[in-house]
Amino acid sequence: MSELIVWTYDWVPEGPRGFVRDLRLRWACEEAGLGYSVRTVPFDDRGPDHLARQPFAQAPFLSDGELEMFESGAGLLHLARKSEKLMPRDPAGEAQTLQWTIAALNSIEMVAVPWWFLEVTGANDNGLAGWLESRLDHMERVLNERQWLAADRFTVADLLMADVLRVPRVRAFGNRPATEAYVARITDRPAFRKAHADQLAHFAATDGRRAEKG
Repeated sequence: MSELIVWTYDWVPEGPRGFVRDLRLRWACEEAGLGYSVRTVPFDDRGPDHLARQPFAQAPFLSDGELEMFESGAGLLHLARKSEKLMPRDPAGEAQTLQWTIAALNSIEMVAVPWWFLEVTGANDNGLAGWLESRLDHMERVLNERQWLAADRFTVADLLMADVLRVPRVRAFGNRPATEAYVARITDRPAFRKAHADQLAHFAATDGRRAEKG
């Protein structure tokens, strides 16, 4: 069996810790019981080797034997094909899981990330607030009607949607109790708690080494 390797940065500042997207791949592996290891590329020196594996010099990327892929969404779908715990094998359940996985990336994160970026840079009147509010209100309606997004159980679609929605600024953008309960429920899963703690420990372990160099 080929070895799964989740690649991430060797270090990031404190702000993004717990949110760097290698967490999604760690979490999926933990949910599915897939063995994996974590390896790193330099945060400060994103050179040709990094660009050869991730053309935008981002993280994460995933290795599975000789197969390599970048983008967390692609990695999640690859892992979901390895485990029925992440995606059902019946056509209807698989289709539901795929559509909500893509929705998390295209309909929610695609709006939330630029809104969040402009907010933190001080561009509060950025024209995206109404768009984001509409998308989040639609999700609130959906989550009022169901516990899971697809197949009446946890899937990779819930993993990804909860990860997108748990960003503090997004959670604070309006009062949406069904969404808040959903995020709390999904992120209370043992696999998330372990993946999250492991990521925090991974980046914290490098602080001392950087301090010694600095």
